[in-house]
Amino acid sequence: MSVTVLVADDQEIIRTGLTMILDAQPDIEVVGAAADGKRAVELARELRPDVCLFDIRMPLVDGIEATRALAGPGVPDPLAVVVITTFDLDELVYAALRAGAKGFLLKDAGPALLAQAVHAAANGEALIAPSVTARLLGAFAAAGPPTPPAQPVEPLTEREEQVLAAVAAGSTNSEIALQLHITLSTVKSHITSLMTKLGVRNRVEIAAWAYETGRVGRR
Repeated sequence: MSVTVLVADDQEIIRTGLTMILDAQPDIEVVGAAADGKRAVELARELRPDVCLFDIRMPLVDGIEATRALAGPGVPDPLAVVVITTFDLDELVYAALRAGAKGFLLKDAGPALLAQAVHAAANGEALIAPSVTARLLGAFAAAGPPTPPAQPVEPLTEREEQVLAAVAAGSTNSEIALQLHITLSTVKSHITSLMTKLGVRNRVEIAAWAYETGRVGRR
């Protein structure tokens, strides 16, 4: 069964390009497109796609506000949103993730990573471009001492500590599986457990927690 996607971008050439790339995948179908955030939110609520692919800078309502409206805290039955943008500004990344985005990609990510992010979001997982993760954590590390973080609900196991360090280094699930000689499904299970124990919603927040607790040295 195909993963259904709603594409929103204010540039027609970008909307068309993203639609063509995604429709070329055998198991992805673009079911709608919007040129502004207000229309994107309306279409998303009407069509209920598996994944919304939103640009950040759109007229009327920007991608972050559109994400918050569809996937933010307190939203009943939230939709999966992946934010894709030309701008790799760290504050935009963090704002999008705080708004409830399941992924963050740059527009030069390429068809393979784009399709991977859509599938990850449809499966309830988060995919953040590794280069974006590294940039975000670099800015986080330079920001100085943060507010003391909460401790885990339960102590982390030795393997969870290893996965935590790998996530903080910007490694993908596949890379973590190779590094630790475990299966991909085991990596996913550990990441789910980490999110539960740390009270966070995605892998970038896992990484930020690792820096805040000193599990990973500041740069």
